[in-house]
Amino acid sequence: MCMLDTLLLNKARVFALDELERIFHEKDKLQGEINVLEMRLAENDAKMKVAAQEKIRVELLEAQLEKLRNELAQRGATDRSVFDLYESQNNVFNKEAPLLQNNTLLQNSSVHSLSEELSLLRSENMSLKNDIEALREELSNVKNTDERVAILVKQHSLMMSSLQDLESKLIASKEDVSKLSSLKVECKDLWEKVDTLQALLDKATKRADQAILVLQQNQDLRKKVDKLEESLEEAVVYKLSSEKLQQYNELMQQKMKLLEEHLQRSDEEIHSYVRLYQDSVQEFQDTLKSLKEESNKRALDEPIDDMPWEFWSHLLLIIDGWLLEKKISTDDAKLLREMVWKRDGRICEAYMESREKNEREAVSRFLKLTSSPKSSGLSIIHIAAEMAPVAKVGGLGDVVTGLCKALQKRGHLVEIVLPKYDCMQYDRIHNLRALDVVVESYFDGKLYKNKIWVGTVEGLPVYFIEPQHPEKFFWRGQFYGEHDDFRRFSLFSRAALELLLQSGKKPDIIHCHDWQTAFVAPLYWDLYAPKGLNSARICFTCHNFEYQGTAPASELASCGLDVHQLNRPDRMQDNSAHDRVNPVKGAVVFSNIVTTVSPTYAQEVRTAEGGKGLHSTLNFHSKKFVGILNGIDTDAWNPATDTFLKVQYNVNDLQGKTENKIALRKFLGLSNADVRQPMVGCITRLVPQKGVHLIRHAIYRTLELGGQFVLLGSSPVAHIQREFEGIANHFVNHHHIRLILKYDESLSHSIFAASDIFIIPSIFEPCGLTQMIAMRYGSIPIVRKTGGLNDSVFDVDDDTVPPQFRNGFTFSTPDEHGVNSALDRAFNYYRNNTEVWQQLVQKDMSMDFSWELSTSQYEELYLKSVARARVAANRAQIL
Repeated sequence: MCMLDTLLLNKARVFALDELERIFHEKDKLQGEINVLEMRLAENDAKMKVAAQEKIRVELLEAQLEKLRNELAQRGATDRSVFDLYESQNNVFNKEAPLLQNNTLLQNSSVHSLSEELSLLRSENMSLKNDIEALREELSNVKNTDERVAILVKQHSLMMSSLQDLESKLIASKEDVSKLSSLKVECKDLWEKVDTLQALLDKATKRADQAILVLQQNQDLRKKVDKLEESLEEAVVYKLSSEKLQQYNELMQQKMKLLEEHLQRSDEEIHSYVRLYQDSVQEFQDTLKSLKEESNKRALDEPIDDMPWEFWSHLLLIIDGWLLEKKISTDDAKLLREMVWKRDGRICEAYMESREKNEREAVSRFLKLTSSPKSSGLSIIHIAAEMAPVAKVGGLGDVVTGLCKALQKRGHLVEIVLPKYDCMQYDRIHNLRALDVVVESYFDGKLYKNKIWVGTVEGLPVYFIEPQHPEKFFWRGQFYGEHDDFRRFSLFSRAALELLLQSGKKPDIIHCHDWQTAFVAPLYWDLYAPKGLNSARICFTCHNFEYQGTAPASELASCGLDVHQLNRPDRMQDNSAHDRVNPVKGAVVFSNIVTTVSPTYAQEVRTAEGGKGLHSTLNFHSKKFVGILNGIDTDAWNPATDTFLKVQYNVNDLQGKTENKIALRKFLGLSNADVRQPMVGCITRLVPQKGVHLIRHAIYRTLELGGQFVLLGSSPVAHIQREFEGIANHFVNHHHIRLILKYDESLSHSIFAASDIFIIPSIFEPCGLTQMIAMRYGSIPIVRKTGGLNDSVFDVDDDTVPPQFRNGFTFSTPDEHGVNSALDRAFNYYRNNTEVWQQLVQKDMSMDFSWELSTSQYEELYLKSVARARVAANRAQIL
């Protein structure tokens, strides 16, 4: 809302300035016209003065004539001469009078016309003056509007300052959400036996040491005896000469006897220690031999670790294909799946032996193996609309692939079900083939056939469903954005469950993602659990509550769900419109586990502002709702092995990062004059959620601070795309700014490696992966404190955070001041604290953002939910 207010204020300012400029232009034009009219008015005034003078002269002549007439009337006709004189004068006057009258008439006419013109000009002048006054009033109103705009901006700043204070207090009251999990190590019987044997061996060794010490003492005694014998020989020489020598000899003999007795006892003691040591060694060897025999016996049951996951996934798809094609029974398929699940060496050997045989012989060879102990892992099936890299729009595809790979590595059987889009990257699917089977599913009151394809993606087994519907739901050239998306994905969700039912699968967990597959939860419990597909617990993950897929309630009937039963406030009825259904709400209500993609976002969506209408539902179901921070695929995002990079590098050798920076500058045509010039990177979808106005400001602020800025991304919003195209064209030949308004996988890797700073000024961000990838590549993040950004990036200047977790720069208020503050501090660190910056880069690159911790949290949720289900089932059986 704040961003919208700011945009409206900016637009109002621009409009007011344009209007003001237009008014000033019109004012100057009118002023010129007024000047011309004033000149014409002055000329008319001069003409009026001349006419007035002529009028006065005529009036004087008329007065003189009237006077003469009066005098003649009084005198009468007494004086003829006078009369003649009068007549002559009168004739003269009469001759002049018409001329005077004509002149007077002409002058009066001219004066009248000039008067009328003057009046007209005066009226026009008054009209112009009125217009000018009106324009002045309008200008005054514009100025008042600008003042009101300034007041609104000031009030907005005060509100944002208050919001920042509230967020600071909230953050101060939060407990540290980052807790290190310790791994529980279960000691096996083998190691306990080895530890026991080691203790016995230590004890025997200690006794042997004691025996050796006694033996050394015995050797010393022998030396003494030898010396005594020498002395005895000397004594014998002198025996005859002295009785003392004889006595001495006898004494020596007695001592020798005593020594011999002592030596004999010592020898016996040594022999006993040696026998004990030999017995201990024999016991150790016997135990070790038995352990080796036990180990060899278990070798056949131990998983084979030297075969890639893709091999086991391919093997699993072969078995499921045989089952769907009715070539093996459900029980045999289950046993063979468990052997694949365990990576049993026998099934691997069977596959190797049957590669050169026909399918019938291969099936026969596999059926000989149908006796195997059960696996301890879970059977987990993900139903989703995206999976990287074959069908990726945003972070959902990365999460599905990353989480499934991590679960697979932990010993679980993981499978994925996707729609078969026509626009997938088919070159990234291995061993893609269509099964010789058709799965029929209900839609719009009919049964429609679905063609089933199988293949492996990133070593994971994937089922692709191709509905044979006349509207060609998944042959549209794009993943989302169709007018009938609700129908497309409700059909897919039902077809996916139908595939699981007909293939005889008994999953422990069915995990669905976002509104596109949220239909799975109500479909499972209302329609498929009663049909026998009832072994699973449902987990639903919403990656962004902004998108909920609401539609008129009547459309829910197409996939076979009961509109009357589900369009209720406690089920799927949308909280804002009672004639619409909300798939996300339905999944929250009907799922056993509900997750979102970060702990902070889980708190935000439980508020009225962040929940987008679902906060009350989430609060009601809060006991099963949890936020788990996503991880990244550290194999795909690894600067030490990244083949997209010019030079690979690692935390102990950062020279490669500088070389990648030079290479990217050269590729984009940016200046390479200063290697130390900081480069700011940004890779994002240009949508309001990502803070596009802050990204735009960051471009210009980076330029002011003397840095370089590289943006990679595009916008589905037309006016935003046009705006950034304008900025890109403005900087097309600039040495420090470059905008690439598309997505390029290879270029994204290069920007992560080349940039020193990475900016993510999102208005809200459920999780975000780019900040984790940036740190993996040694690019220090600048983020707004929201959602998953708040859970993964901690400010270097925040004393409330332990030093080992401080890894970037953060700001709270989504405005230009917040961006300026973080950018300025980052540039200051980069330029003035080189050693500290280097340590910060190495610390960020060493942080673990893999899926290990996140997967262990999901695994714990899965196991607890499955355990509760089994306890409930056992109680039901007892009752």
